[in-house]
Amino acid sequence: MGLRIIDVIEWPDQGKDEIMQRVPDEGQGDIRFGSQLIVRPSQVAMFVKDGKVMDLFSEGRYTLDARNLPIISGILKLATNNKTPFPAEVYFITTKDFLDLKWGTPGDITVPDSILGMVQLKAFGNYAMSVAEPRKFIEQVVGVQGVYNTSDLQDYLRGILLSQVNGTFGATMESKSLLNLSKLMPELGPAIQAAAQPDFAEIGLTLKKVIVAQVEPSDEVKHAIAQRGALGAIGVNYMQYQAGQAMLEAAKNPGGGLAAMGAGLGAGMGIGGVMGQAVNSAIAQPLPTPGAVSAAAQPAVAADATHAALRTTKVQIQESLTKLDMRFANGEISEAAYNKLSDNLNKALAAAPDA
Repeated sequence: MGLRIIDVIEWPDQGKDEIMQRVPDEGQGDIRFGSQLIVRPSQVAMFVKDGKVMDLFSEGRYTLDARNLPIISGILKLATNNKTPFPAEVYFITTKDFLDLKWGTPGDITVPDSILGMVQLKAFGNYAMSVAEPRKFIEQVVGVQGVYNTSDLQDYLRGILLSQVNGTFGATMESKSLLNLSKLMPELGPAIQAAAQPDFAEIGLTLKKVIVAQVEPSDEVKHAIAQRGALGAIGVNYMQYQAGQAMLEAAKNPGGGLAAMGAGLGAGMGIGGVMGQAVNSAIAQPLPTPGAVSAAAQPAVAADATHAALRTTKVQIQESLTKLDMRFANGEISEAAYNKLSDNLNKALAAAPDA
């Protein structure tokens, strides 16, 4: 069966997602001198013979002859005394920008956070790319396919981007925090773009832009962020809250002794800074020497000191509850945060003995 004679070589109906079209789309076609080649805007045409890229054409209309097909005509002159038609295929490559291509992490990634510690999050966004070196793209990626779409390439390109996401997020967030997410996100896209661009260039592409459209913390991290913000609204930082929780646990287990109680309370200075001071003050009180107090009486002395420390904090807990009510009434914290904090403070209040 003979080859098809192609008198007009063009790619007129380029789809919006098509990167490349081969003419003919299967096998080779017979091309002769005098045939018309039409290359539209944002297209490049490449003649390929025996699997090798020969002559390249940019935008324009060409009547094919030995002058504009110097490589092929040189081969033809040696092999066929410059006779045509000759078998070949033409690859049309678009050089337009492909916008709004999607990327996203398949699951949670773990990265450092300068304030919250290690956090888990998902990230999503889009990117733009184009073919910068058509010859390299054909040789490295396309091979012998007749049509090549962005869908054929997206999984590979997403893999390149995601290979850089973990490292970029980690390096950026060592000195940043999800608490400042609105300021953080504009930095992440350009950083990922710079890291991934060399891998795109290896296959003849250029990565025009990377946008981080959404960063979604895990449920645990969302809870920590909301809790930290609500605590800040009533003048208590997250470490103080954690120390207060440790105090409650220690109060439920007096068998741990006064030293354990003091360590748990004093570590975070309590709610509003008074709890730790109270316990430190209680611990600083000189206890009677072993000779002056019997062994049987010593646990009672320790219990009195602990009771004094907790009694001192009850007023402060009530003040914190009042302040929390005011913040909620003014609309400064959400109802969910108010309910959580109110519940915890009421538990602390119930655990503290009456004055």
